[in-house]
Amino acid sequence: MELWPGAWTLLLLLFLLLLFLLPILWFCSPSAKYFFKMAFYNGWILFLAVLAIPVCAVRGRNVENMKILRLMMLHIKYLYGIRVEVRGAHHFPPSQPYVVVSNHQSSLDLLGMMEVLPGRCVPIAKRELLWAGSAGLACWLAGVIFIDRKRTGDAISVMSEVAQTLLTQDVRVWVFPEGTRNHNGSMLPFKRGAFHLAVQAQVPIVPIVMSSYQDFYCKKERRFTSGQCQVRVLPPVPTEGLTPDDVPALADRVRHSMLTVFREISTDGRGGGDYLKKPGGVGEARL
Repeated sequence: MELWPGAWTLLLLLFLLLLFLLPILWFCSPSAKYFFKMAFYNGWILFLAVLAIPVCAVRGRNVENMKILRLMMLHIKYLYGIRVEVRGAHHFPPSQPYVVVSNHQSSLDLLGMMEVLPGRCVPIAKRELLWAGSAGLACWLAGVIFIDRKRTGDAISVMSEVAQTLLTQDVRVWVFPEGTRNHNGSMLPFKRGAFHLAVQAQVPIVPIVMSSYQDFYCKKERRFTSGQCQVRVLPPVPTEGLTPDDVPALADRVRHSMLTVFREISTDGRGGGDYLKKPGGVGEARL
């Protein structure tokens, strides 16, 4: 069906009005600026995934493709004026499999992850990401491991397969043990899947802590400005000789050390406030 001439004129006027309003909203409304920035952030990642897919497809599904995704995403922090400072990278074991555990604040965690991601390391992600258009396909090609968190039996089965992959293919995995994004300035209780995995494979756990984003990003306040984030790699925690019975204490010990560092690096001028002084209790966690 063709549009009558007046409709084209109306569409043109609406388009010109939108072009006129966008700069006004950008400079006058912090909330509008927040939504624009987040929309561009997500849209840009989807666009980069489109570019990465044909390059990654040459190898097929391969953990080495994660290097391509990492290389394509390293520039994003400059677009948003975010400085990422990494400390403790020397703590990564040089030539063995291990399990990385990291706190999870928002989708911006990708910036810190890509900055410090070691070789042959892939994240464990929720299965829903697999259906996220070009990003899901790019992640699949890069060897990202998907689990259905709603089906505990399947998750346990996948973790058992991952334990074998760690040892036979020299792969490292990155896990967010909180299980979901946490915006409250602390850390949620840790689910124990990552720790069961490390104990089953008898490989070290490498904790990574990203400082609070509160000085430049707050979802609740619809605020997204430039700022600085510190990424701290902690010394590896050995699991040799541990059994499944040791997992709860192991998870609590790692969480306590990470929470201590989180409070330290989030109150030294790199993002944080009084809300970080609240005690963070350790609750019961599960896979």
